[in-house]
Amino acid sequence: MGQRLTIEGGFKLNGTVEAAGAKNAILPIMAASLMLDGTTVLKNIPYLNDVSIMLRMLNALGVRAEYRIGDEIHIVNTKKIRHIAPYDLVTSMRASFFVAGPILAKVGFAKVPLPGGCSIGARPVDLHLKGFEKLGAKISMEHGFVQIECKQLIGDRHRLDFPSVGATENLMMAACLAKGTTVLENVAREPEIEDLGNFLIAAGAKMEGLGTSTITIEGQDTLKGIPSYPIIADRIEAGTLLIAAAITNGDITVNNIVLPYIEPLLVLLEKTGCTVERFENSVRVKGNGRPKAVDFTTEPHPGFPTDMQAQMMALLSVAEGKSIIKENIFENRFMHVRELMRMGANISIEDQIAVVTGVEKLSAAEVKITDLRAGAALILAGLVAEGSTTVYGLKHLKRGYYNLPKKLNNLGAKIIE
Repeated sequence: MGQRLTIEGGFKLNGTVEAAGAKNAILPIMAASLMLDGTTVLKNIPYLNDVSIMLRMLNALGVRAEYRIGDEIHIVNTKKIRHIAPYDLVTSMRASFFVAGPILAKVGFAKVPLPGGCSIGARPVDLHLKGFEKLGAKISMEHGFVQIECKQLIGDRHRLDFPSVGATENLMMAACLAKGTTVLENVAREPEIEDLGNFLIAAGAKMEGLGTSTITIEGQDTLKGIPSYPIIADRIEAGTLLIAAAITNGDITVNNIVLPYIEPLLVLLEKTGCTVERFENSVRVKGNGRPKAVDFTTEPHPGFPTDMQAQMMALLSVAEGKSIIKENIFENRFMHVRELMRMGANISIEDQIAVVTGVEKLSAAEVKITDLRAGAALILAGLVAEGSTTVYGLKHLKRGYYNLPKKLNNLGAKIIE
């Protein structure tokens, strides 16, 4: 994929497509592999930019990790884990901070730069650090690096100030090698956290409460490598493809879906007037003319995910009526609004609320991707805009979507890369 693509709007999308492995599950699981002795093989891995960065991170920390044909990653732990995470990698991708917990638990000292790689809000790491301190670590700052040190992590009871996904995952990993029992309260409940927990359990961790707001972890002396672990499907990619059916008035079936994980989106799509059919591991969405307006609020799982807000806004931009969207997770996640308005969308913003008054048609324009999910929203808008839309800034899209233009073209879109 180059630096831009062109979308010819006006084509209905129809057919069947597979959802790839979940980026937001892959990255913490790759970080967790730092704690495992022996060889681990991860399956169902799309070759995304973020995955490539995490591979480089693991290799820089002393682990042999490589991507192989067949959508697999092979990781061999050499038992010589380095404690300093490279500045250029952590600052280019926020999820690189996930290595802090595993390094701390494994070697007792982690030196990690403050993270970067995302422009949708501050998203500070203080919730991670508070948790590490509760487990007995000492925290200090030096020249832009966070230094976390502890001879032995000690299990304790800790309540998160907010159910942060990243903090929940980092503390889960660290607690697996802590001495004694750790009880984490008010944790996030996202499906990707369950996948990380199941991965750790497969490696020998003792853990209860996955999918609830309280997780109890009994620390172990060691964790072992896993010969084969398949990553769950990406509910956000699946949702994006289903919205492509709704916005083009098409008919798309997405396979490799865990239904409960995507239910909040399916409920909204039904409210817009779409036909939604649920099967064991797949979902079919069929558009039924112009969608109807709906209101929604982004919330931690099991609420409507913030990672689907931009794509849903694209759909509501051409809906009949006025929709109200409240963003409760990130303070700066309406950057796609300006670009949608360049295509003729009628959207107003006040604080964390967007009012979307649907228009009959969007018009093609030159637009720029500002973050990963904004990129998906602009491509969805381009599918129904009159004329030829040019989308710039594809580096953001490649972070989390593998071959999205190709998948859409296979369904009947006209996208030139």
